[in-house]
Amino acid sequence: MLRFIVRRLLQAIPTLLILSLLVFTWLRSLPGGPAGALLGDKATPEKIADLNRLLGLDQPVFIQYFKFLGRVLTGDFGSSLVSGEPVLAEIGRALPATVELSLAALLFAVVLGIPLGYLAASHRGRFLDNTTVIGTLVGVAVPVFFLGILLKQLFAQDLALFPPSGRQDVTIDPTHVTNFAVLDGILTQEWDASIDALWHLVLPAMALGTIPLAVIVRITRASVLDVLNEDFVRTANAKGLQGAVVRRRHVLRNAMLPVSTTIGLQTGLLLGGAVLTERVFVWGGLGSLLAQGIERRDYPRLQALLLLAAVVYVVVNLLVDISYAIIDPRVRTS
Repeated sequence: MLRFIVRRLLQAIPTLLILSLLVFTWLRSLPGGPAGALLGDKATPEKIADLNRLLGLDQPVFIQYFKFLGRVLTGDFGSSLVSGEPVLAEIGRALPATVELSLAALLFAVVLGIPLGYLAASHRGRFLDNTTVIGTLVGVAVPVFFLGILLKQLFAQDLALFPPSGRQDVTIDPTHVTNFAVLDGILTQEWDASIDALWHLVLPAMALGTIPLAVIVRITRASVLDVLNEDFVRTANAKGLQGAVVRRRHVLRNAMLPVSTTIGLQTGLLLGGAVLTERVFVWGGLGSLLAQGIERRDYPRLQALLLLAAVVYVVVNLLVDISYAIIDPRVRTS
């Protein structure tokens, strides 16, 4: 297993280098370039040329790239053009909000998606199966931001069951330890703060988790249907094994390979969905930072956030590969 993990880690290095090259190239191809963004309304051709010389942007591109790579490796992303704060400090402050929202959305999708997909496959062609298939089609088709607006209008404004925005009520003065609102409430035993944070999580997590939920249900259903028709499942049933044993040992375990891939891919995509969800619910996480960075052409913030997203994708895929090896030992030797 260790050799398998080391091999996957080594394969991740060229992937990250290619992604860093793409981010570097894209940011320098944007209109105005970094110097134009830094100068803003005061930009003139002479001032842009002077600043390019000062920042080394007039040097050959490959030298700029290696200098950029060196700064990335030392964690130096510069300061935000919007707030003037170090970019890493901004990200460190906003990251817990996005991670908390993404984990809640993923938990919502996985806990509901796998059992629902299994039940739909077990009742193939019946009412539950047909209803599930139609529901997943609707779930995939509705955009995240539109679903967020609908949930907010119905459950927050019309029925007043959940708060419409924010991470916690403004009347609560919680103690911040990790900046994870729910976790901080548990660690400090401020149960009202923890419950309030959970209450604020419900609608954003549902909005962000609906598309992953629909996809996981569909993949689980299709995967379970494939495995149910396999000879080893019929053999297990013919041997008189209990239904629960057949489901756990033979059906679910073999059906989980494509499902784990889907969960990994959806985890990466949650970051993209978080941009829109955080906007609708005024969440204040990385999505809000990214949207503001695009609007204001904040190059230091954009390059840090894009590289962070790339690292998250690579790490999630690495975890998916490791889960493959755990579920199916044959993968380790392939």
